[in-house]
Amino acid sequence: MFKDLHPLANLIYFCFIIGVTMLSTDPYYVLVTLIFAWVYSFMLKGKRSLIQNLALTIPILIIMALVNTIFVHNGATILFYISDLRITLEALIFGVVSAMILSAVVIWFGCFSEIMTSDKLIYIFGNARPVLGLTLSMIFRFIPLLRERFSEIRLGQQAMGRAEEQRFFGKIRQFVKELSILISWSLESAIETSDSMEARGYGLRGRTSFHLFRMTGRDRMAIFFFVALGAVAAVASVAGVTDIYYYPVITLESWGVFKTAAFVCYIILLMIPLCMDLELIKKWQLSK
Repeated sequence: MFKDLHPLANLIYFCFIIGVTMLSTDPYYVLVTLIFAWVYSFMLKGKRSLIQNLALTIPILIIMALVNTIFVHNGATILFYISDLRITLEALIFGVVSAMILSAVVIWFGCFSEIMTSDKLIYIFGNARPVLGLTLSMIFRFIPLLRERFSEIRLGQQAMGRAEEQRFFGKIRQFVKELSILISWSLESAIETSDSMEARGYGLRGRTSFHLFRMTGRDRMAIFFFVALGAVAAVASVAGVTDIYYYPVITLESWGVFKTAAFVCYIILLMIPLCMDLELIKKWQLSK
């Protein structure tokens, strides 16, 4: 599976994918990366990812489209006026595209947190940047850890009969109390983790650590393909080939040889984790 590759290969892959996603405004690039982000998130997390991604994408889409349309009045195609404010088609479309980019980046980071576990991050950054490695590992496990702790706090409060308040302000007061417990618990846990790692000599020069990661020929081949394909897409993004103009009118750039090659490389790069996981699923089904 893709997550079984060497941590360095996983990190290189996500750096290219997320970087190209953030630097591209061409609708084709944005749509493709959003679709593959949804599909791979579904493969990693199952049905719960659909609800999470919908709850994320729809509000972002509505808010950014409305905000950009109301506060940005550039664009030649006027839809209507609100008082003296022009509402333009270009501002609306740019707001939608920006929302799709943000949603795709967030979903890819969700996939990143599933693949790049804390032990992988500490393995990569532990020797060169130990503080950075520990900080990243704590950040990416923070949100799921907060959910688990909040559920425990809620169950504890219900068991003590303190979460039965039905009035509106009573519910708010109870929620604030549970949130205060969660913040105190999380801060204390972060301090304990920091003290524990320091007591074990984490970050000291010459310190070694146990890990199960070994660079194999398959990992080297994967890194070669990730760098080769990602470099083409990244150079195209940095050069502005994957951008288009939205103001004053939407101008789609012509698809030359370089842009087409970069788009094909990017699609192949997006497909690699899916193909690797689907191949393993197929082998597992045939072996039953």
